[in-house]
Order: sequence, then structure tokens, then C-alpha cells
Amino acid sequence: METIAFFNLKGGVGKTTSAVNIAWHAANEGIPTLLWDLDPQGASTWLFRAKVKAGSGLKRYLSGKTPIGKRIQATEYTNLDIIPTHFSHRHIEHLLAKQSEQGRHHIIHELMKPLGEKYALLILDCPPSFSLLSEQIFETADAIFLPIIPSHLSLRTFEQIRDFFKENKLKPKRLHGFFTMVDRRRTLHKTILAHPPRHLKNNLISAIPYAAAIEQMGVYRAPLPAFNPDSDVSLAYAQLWVDIKATLKDFKAS
Repeated sequence: METIAFFNLKGGVGKTTSAVNIAWHAANEGIPTLLWDLDPQGASTWLFRAKVKAGSGLKRYLSGKTPIGKRIQATEYTNLDIIPTHFSHRHIEHLLAKQSEQGRHHIIHELMKPLGEKYALLILDCPPSFSLLSEQIFETADAIFLPIIPSHLSLRTFEQIRDFFKENKLKPKRLHGFFTMVDRRRTLHKTILAHPPRHLKNNLISAIPYAAAIEQMGVYRAPLPAFNPDSDVSLAYAQLWVDIKATLKDFKAS
């Protein structure tokens, strides 16, 4: 099973939108795909119409008393399931810290292991923060994809994440930026796209345009290809999936 994460310290940059659309494209190719919504805001959970009660036994799952597989729900799309979240899951940091005190420092990795029996691809939709959770994700994911708005502040955020990887002896090569919310009418956007900074060594070629069609995902509560497959932004996400596959050893030939 390949595990990929969509992460950024900044919110509102297209992280969840990307996770949802890439999950759809993977499943549409026949790849058994599981999307794990780790952001307590629950945008992915809401878009896929998953239901979860407050708490939902989070403490029991993290302690290993209940298999994480019991939280999985099917979506209306073939080959695509989801582990939903709830706003009450914002307490996950406290629970992870408690487990760490007991010597369990890699809980997320432990929970992921049995998922490979059924799924070929696990996609993590991560909350926008540095935390115990994000650190465990950084250690576990095969690749981390970071949506970046073509602006200096967004690029600085990428540098902060890259520096964190270096300082903590993680592998920066697993970080892959890609541009989102691109407005080619803006000089700065065009300049950065034409001359990306050197530190974006593993940047993906695909650029996701700013488009009103993305907002329609909230209206239809569905991935873009499910209701607007021919829009420019939907086609851009299709190309992004091609680029992502090229970074993953299990899917390079597909």
C-alpha cells in the first residue's frame, strides 16, 4: 500500500480539494483507495456525505482496543472508502501525547498497517499545523504533497516545512509542492510559475487554476470529475493525478 498525504501549514490553499479529487481519480482507475480525514474541520467527510458521531470512540482506536477498520465507511464511488472525522477529534493531540508517555510513539503508522490488506492507496487529508500528528504523518507517508499558492508567503511556508524535514533528519525528497489557485492574470503568479524558486526541486508540473467550479463541489458535495469532468480545473486535477503516480513506485507503470 502506498500512503500519501496532503499537507500545508496554511489553510485555504486547496489541500482538501486536492485530496478529494485525487482520491476520486485513483478509485476511478480501479485502485482500491481509502481517504483518511484527519482534519477535525471534516471537509472531506462532509463532501463525501460520511456520517460520524461525536467522539466515535477515538480513544479506543488510538489505544488499539478497537481496530481502525471499524471506522471505515463506503462512499458512493466504487473503490473509494473514507475514514471520517468529527470536530471532537481536535483532541487527538492530547490522546497522542498520552500514548507517547506510555512509549507508543508511532500510533498512526501502527493504525495504517492492517489497512494495506484491502487498499492499495491511502490518502491522508491533514490538518494545517505542526503537531504530534503531523510529525507521525511525516515519518510514515511515502510522499507528502503540498498545495502552494504562487505567492511569497505560501512559498515561505514550503521552506519552513522543508527546513523542518532537514532539521529532523526526514527525507525532503518526499516533499512535492504543486501550485494551486493559480490566476494567470496576475503578474506575480505568472512570474513564479515561469521561474519557480530553486528550493522547489521536486515540484510537480501540474498547476491547478483558480476557478468557480471548485466552489461547486460544496453545492454537489462531490468531487469535480463526478459533476463537471470537462472544466479546466477538473482536467488539471486529472493531470495532477498522473504526476502524483509518477512519484509512487507502485503506480509508475499504470
